[in-house]
Amino acid sequence: MAQRSHDKGSTGGVPVADQPLRVRNVVLVGHSGAGKTTLVEGLLAASGAITRPGTVGDGTTVCDHDPAAVRQQRSVSLACAPLWHNDVKVNLLDTPGYADFVGELRAGLRAADAALFVVSAVDGMDAATAALWEECAAVDMPRAVAVSRLDHPRADFDETVALCQRVFGDNVLPLYLPMLGDDGISVVGLMGLITRRVFDYTAGLPAAIRQPDPEHLPAIVEARDELIEGVIAESEDETLMDRYLDGEEIGTDILVADLEKAVARGHFHPVVPVCAQTGVGLDVLLEVLTAAFPSPPEHTLPAVTGLDGSPRPPLTCDPDGPLVAEVVRTTVDRHVGRVSLVRVFSGTLRPEQTVHVSGHGLADRGHPDHDADERVGHVYSPLGATLREVPYCVAGDLCAVTKSGSAETGDTISAKDDPLLVAPWEMPEPLLPVAVVARSRADEDALARNLARLVAGDPTLRLERSPETHQLVLWCMGEAHADVVLDRLRGGGADVATEPVRVPLRETFAAAATGHGRHVKQSGGHGQYAVCDIEVEPLPPGTGFEFVDRVVGGAVPHTYVPSVEKGVRAQMERGLVAGHPVVDLRVTLVDGKAHSVDSSDAAFQTAGALALRDAAGKGRVALLEPVDEVVVQIPDRYVGAVLSDLSGRRGRVLGTEPDPAGVERTLVRAEVPATELLRYAVELRATTSGTGTFRRSFARYEQLPAHLADEARAAHTP
Repeated sequence: MAQRSHDKGSTGGVPVADQPLRVRNVVLVGHSGAGKTTLVEGLLAASGAITRPGTVGDGTTVCDHDPAAVRQQRSVSLACAPLWHNDVKVNLLDTPGYADFVGELRAGLRAADAALFVVSAVDGMDAATAALWEECAAVDMPRAVAVSRLDHPRADFDETVALCQRVFGDNVLPLYLPMLGDDGISVVGLMGLITRRVFDYTAGLPAAIRQPDPEHLPAIVEARDELIEGVIAESEDETLMDRYLDGEEIGTDILVADLEKAVARGHFHPVVPVCAQTGVGLDVLLEVLTAAFPSPPEHTLPAVTGLDGSPRPPLTCDPDGPLVAEVVRTTVDRHVGRVSLVRVFSGTLRPEQTVHVSGHGLADRGHPDHDADERVGHVYSPLGATLREVPYCVAGDLCAVTKSGSAETGDTISAKDDPLLVAPWEMPEPLLPVAVVARSRADEDALARNLARLVAGDPTLRLERSPETHQLVLWCMGEAHADVVLDRLRGGGADVATEPVRVPLRETFAAAATGHGRHVKQSGGHGQYAVCDIEVEPLPPGTGFEFVDRVVGGAVPHTYVPSVEKGVRAQMERGLVAGHPVVDLRVTLVDGKAHSVDSSDAAFQTAGALALRDAAGKGRVALLEPVDEVVVQIPDRYVGAVLSDLSGRRGRVLGTEPDPAGVERTLVRAEVPATELLRYAVELRATTSGTGTFRRSFARYEQLPAHLADEARAAHTP
């Protein structure tokens, strides 16, 4: 069906939803390679939103417009592709299937009211998809399943449905069965179980609807009985099951109505076989999306507060209500500026409207809290990278705004006279550090500009400038995420390289020692004279630094005692044997000498530093490494492999316990040196087939093993 205008306010022929009931927001999820992007192309073409579908291999799809996506031939970011079907606007949100881009997936879930799980009839599904189903089930998010890639020679629809039922649980039942062609391999149609009609795609879209052939009836009857029992079990009419069991023929209209209600409530999950390239099932899938999935007013909205955190009444999806919207994704284009994909929860967003933009709670990831009043320029309906101007965006719909000076992913857009904050969605913690360095001074400027753009649009990216190692570290979700980040930096004109990440160590004295510092210089004119003697002793870990004055008889004048302490502290910051700060130390000033003319604050600072270095030369200085407490969440079957791996990382396992948040999952608690965790995000994923996650927090410093300490000392060049 050709795309057409649905409202008087449409501009340039772009359809505009004038009420929330005419909107469906659907996020497509599934593992990488399941065919989500190809399915979106097929649905866009089937609805007339585009004239012909592109392909992932050619880099011509609507959703994979990012250069990194084209190069890698897989989605790396969230994309919005709206279409119209039966006077309903469907915003399709295509998400990456690779685990590194889970932040984009989270944003898609936030913007959507229902989820379409795309499962390959060839490859099945991964554990991350199964975990996501459980997550959606916990909040009763409506879900349906599209079994894709039916045209592949190894496609097995029956086995894929059985897999979905084993993994996803009850009420996952097909609405249609694939019908094979004369060759016994190709799928040329679908057999509708409720209507008992055949949808024949031999001549393409739209399907020709006819009666089933006699050989199809046994399969239809068997699958139909199971489907009807599942639908009736979720019916609000408690008499329906008894009537069905008594042999009464339940009307198609009743079954369809009950099916749609059960799907909208998140209690029933229809399975639709589709083949995006041949068009099989695309029209019936569009019917499911528009008729069975809920409209925005039927979906629970996130909580809101005032800017000070004060509670506010719950939002309602009302176009005439107060404006509350959320930036679910931000990109920064060097020509257009910031392009923000926005979900409007309440009110109506219009061009030239003055709004308040608020972002709070992500300062630890390089997103300082910010508040600003800004004027919205134009409002657009995004079709991938194409922006089509529209006159407004009502509550429940998605749109794009450009040229905002401060909007970042996760920010709230609200009315200027009553600014609000939307409760943030769960954001995964980046755990793979990548140290980057600019190759030239000009690249440093380009790097700074591009980093600001990347951080504004990607809340899963954390920027850290280490004052100790002097490295610029980007904390990423994994190697694929890091590759995309580096690709975007270079694409923005910054020639950057990576270098090994250095973990900041500490130094301390392993035993008591004494030190003598003598700084005497006579070079004409005013000289320098300072002598001090100190005793050094280690303190318990975490104690810090203590300075004690035990000078008697005024050997070191009282005015110069703080100078000695200042010199000691300065030397502690510079390090003694490997250039790392010294910690957990008591320094006692016991004696010294001064000159009535040549002694000075600077001289005694130097003498204090020399005394500490002398003590280090006489005593034993140990190197300390940071140790993190790690909590690893894994399926039970990987516990042995993970425990073995942690032991190989010099980790100490503190214990294991059942994961309260997941069935057949275990929490492993351990303490592991931070140097052993630099690539743990990548290696845990490999060990657990992508199903393991972990979080870490600093515990304390511990002494570095002797062979590693020797390597650190050898690498230090004063």
